[in-house]
Amino acid sequence: MRRLMCLVMTSAVSFPSLAHEPGGINSAKSQTDAAFDLVHTHIYRDGNKLVFQQIVAGTAGVNTPKPTGKFAGSDVYSYVWPTSLDSDVVGFEPKSGILALALTSHPDFDDTPQLDENKDGKKDNDGGLWHSHWVVLTKEASCGPSGLKVRDIPKDMKPKMPATWPGVPLYIDSPGYELKASTDTVTIQVPLAAVGFVTTRDLTVDQD
Repeated sequence: MRRLMCLVMTSAVSFPSLAHEPGGINSAKSQTDAAFDLVHTHIYRDGNKLVFQQIVAGTAGVNTPKPTGKFAGSDVYSYVWPTSLDSDVVGFEPKSGILALALTSHPDFDDTPQLDENKDGKKDNDGGLWHSHWVVLTKEASCGPSGLKVRDIPKDMKPKMPATWPGVPLYIDSPGYELKASTDTVTIQVPLAAVGFVTTRDLTVDQD
């Protein structure tokens, strides 16, 4: 399975210095679909987890792609948090590109083969439900001036991949983190240990 997955940089987040509530990055409303019009992007620590949060002008997660019945030409909707973490902290090859966390929906294919999100006993039919991914992004001219794509894995290469890599030829991981889409907010909760912070003492929080 090979697909050019274009994404637009929505925010840049630096680690290990993280904004704690009520920090974050604010943006003015725009003409974008309100369900994806970001007005606030934030990452903060909650106990032994990092909470990746985005607030939109409309209702978060209400819009998902319409199924086409085929992989070619199908759509992927995403909320994306690019980070400054090295790609190797979650199991990819070091310095592979921009490591980003993404919340995605794509009903025409399923890339979480280890998970049964809709609890129907099948693990290959719930790509349309919102789910989390780590992805490695690289610049792609065909995606526009600020466009990024999920990095491809060339046919003759076998780079290091995370344990929960779904087996597709892309730098993508399917960790199955706890997530929520409610009213105007989407969140993903990431265990600190999953990004290299064994204890909270290893994490510096910017209170400004």
